[in-house]
Amino acid sequence: MVAVSSASHYFDADPSAPERRRTLRTRLAGRDVEVQTANGIFSPDGLDKGTAALFSAVPAPPATGRFLDVGAGWGPIALTLALRSPEAEVTAVEVNDRSLQLTRDNAAALGLGNVVALRPEDVPEGAEFDLIWSNPPIRIGKPALHALLERWLPRLAPGGEAWLVVQKNLGADSLLPWIGRMLEERAPGRFTAERADSVKGFRILRVARAR
Repeated sequence: MVAVSSASHYFDADPSAPERRRTLRTRLAGRDVEVQTANGIFSPDGLDKGTAALFSAVPAPPATGRFLDVGAGWGPIALTLALRSPEAEVTAVEVNDRSLQLTRDNAAALGLGNVVALRPEDVPEGAEFDLIWSNPPIRIGKPALHALLERWLPRLAPGGEAWLVVQKNLGADSLLPWIGRMLEERAPGRFTAERADSVKGFRILRVARAR
């Protein structure tokens, strides 16, 4: 993950540079699709390597349930979840307003009425999710990253799973034990955290909540 300019970063709430949209052809959920991307967001040139690694390693999502994408960008994870599970409710969370609108527009263009894109504070308090997929924004710094994970991982519903992709050289192996300790402190005996796979320099982390 890299900053898109010296003045505007993909994790800004309101990127300062004027928006310049373009159409991108890519493949999601086994389908060739056209989506809109723009400057001032994460990975505007296509599917990033981390998200591709995540897609290659995760099991198929359930047919129904409440799913969460943390750090949506232009929407590849949320769109994939919605395409693969059209009966599920998919929430895409983002702090970048430009990314939020792109996710909404891309979902609408693909006819995915089961996607809602929200700022974190607009997700209802107490809402739980059966599945979380995320390529978390590691470069926001450790304190902010920890706060993000502390906010969303405990939102797993009983029996739910979270799948995260983290680049190995950006601290994946130290993040995993921290996740385990954090969840054990929050809810003793209810969560497990493990490294599920390694894909081309990325760690695939799985968090599960007991039923």
